[in-house]
Amino acid sequence: MMKNLINKKLTVLFSAIILFTACSEEFLDRPPEDSYSADTFYNTEDQVTNSTNHLYSKPWFNFITNVAWAIGELSSGNGRTWDARNSDFGNFAITGEHGTLTQSWESLYAVIGQSNTLINTLPDAVSQDVSQDVVNNALGEARFIRATAYFYLVRIFGSVPIIADNNEYVLEPVVPRNPVEDVYEFIKRDYQFAIENLDEKTRGANYENNARVSSGSAKAMLAKIYLYEENYSEAYRLANEVINSGEFKLYGGDAEDGDPTGSYYDLFLTANDNNPESIFALQWSTSGQYSEGNGLQSLFAQAGITGFSDGYSAIGPSIDLQEAYEDQEEDERYYATIMDPGSYYPDLNGGYTVSENVNHQGTNVGIKKYVVGNAETNGGGGMQSYPNNTYIMRYAELLLIHAEAALMGGGSVAEGTESLNKVRRRAGLENIENPTIEDIFHERRIELAFEFEFWYDVVRRGPDFALDFLAQTERGTFNNDTTPPTITSEMFTPNMEDLTFPYPSNETQNNPALLEAPVPYDFDDEQ
Repeated sequence: MMKNLINKKLTVLFSAIILFTACSEEFLDRPPEDSYSADTFYNTEDQVTNSTNHLYSKPWFNFITNVAWAIGELSSGNGRTWDARNSDFGNFAITGEHGTLTQSWESLYAVIGQSNTLINTLPDAVSQDVSQDVVNNALGEARFIRATAYFYLVRIFGSVPIIADNNEYVLEPVVPRNPVEDVYEFIKRDYQFAIENLDEKTRGANYENNARVSSGSAKAMLAKIYLYEENYSEAYRLANEVINSGEFKLYGGDAEDGDPTGSYYDLFLTANDNNPESIFALQWSTSGQYSEGNGLQSLFAQAGITGFSDGYSAIGPSIDLQEAYEDQEEDERYYATIMDPGSYYPDLNGGYTVSENVNHQGTNVGIKKYVVGNAETNGGGGMQSYPNNTYIMRYAELLLIHAEAALMGGGSVAEGTESLNKVRRRAGLENIENPTIEDIFHERRIELAFEFEFWYDVVRRGPDFALDFLAQTERGTFNNDTTPPTITSEMFTPNMEDLTFPYPSNETQNNPALLEAPVPYDFDDEQ
């Protein structure tokens, strides 16, 4: 609950601050919880640099593990489930009483609260021996991550409270919500600060050095914000700047703008965390401690893959998504995303053949993306806690943003078309000479399937499109009592209210201002 989150002493959350310099496997190694205070922690450049490490992981856990896929894949129709805990995301029956929705709110506001702690504490507490560039970079990371959490919140709930300093609400936890346009303005200002203050980087072969976000990462995310605002010229300009910088590369892409050492499939192997395509990814620990690792494999994998008693097959790739691939054999993304019966994965647990009876949630297939195998072959982890990164943005998505912005009038259509075709060529598909917006929408669906973006892509095309598309999406199952199997169709018709999600009921009870009209945000007091 927001009230509880605000009343926690976020200004002394140094239990989550890390002293180690590694940026991937040791991101969550930390000293004893009572070892540091604001007066003693920010004394060295290493301490300041590592003060942001926790923002890449633990506060995101519940959102990524339990919510992101339910909204992004179940609600959009990319996935389906019989699981009573989450089936209502697929049939548009979500109410404020739904516990998963509460986890979304609490997790994202925890990210914001912990970002705010650093943003509001560091400038006054840091030692004079620490250079201003190091301080500014840490603040840039915190504001980048805060902006990203708000970007999820505004897309899920619409109007939400903007909190820049949790201490302001400790004694008065009734917080007004702010208009959607103000939330976007707040997000843009955070990303712009990050652009101006984060380090510039070149992503190289030392993947561990790629873990932290950069000025280029912030430009890429801001380009996405402008795309959502339909400011196509700014979206194109920023995407073009990032592309021309050469900072990121398409893993396994063309020699001109790619890293031929990898492939689409390789993007999702733990050994390739923080590869040059990664613009922003959450960093998880190898410790195996619950909430310190990536929990997605537990839900996506079938039993027997993880080496533990999880592997719940809680979601299956919908029939609609399976049929959306233009060529399942030629498109390399299919094999990397969806497990067909009998398919062989040589890297998975030293070699894994998918059962002929695989049938996640009535779909006659399974999920491969984010399924990485047991601890022995996957670099560590434990049940419901695996070390592989979770992508928030990849360079392939930036290329598709570039393409979409160009086709919508923001820049060179020829260059945008080439960006689209770089993504397609990497997947093993032929170029599209004169692409349409429908082509880009389709490409985003396939490229980012089970990366939790498709719901937002559907909704941002406007209510007329979204309501029609969602109503025509096949959410049914295969009937294997017939030969060949037939489809038991399930389709559900949403209404306008279903295009955003209701506030959690416990939040409206504790903060009744959520039910009142939005209040303009006072940017004069912005942090």
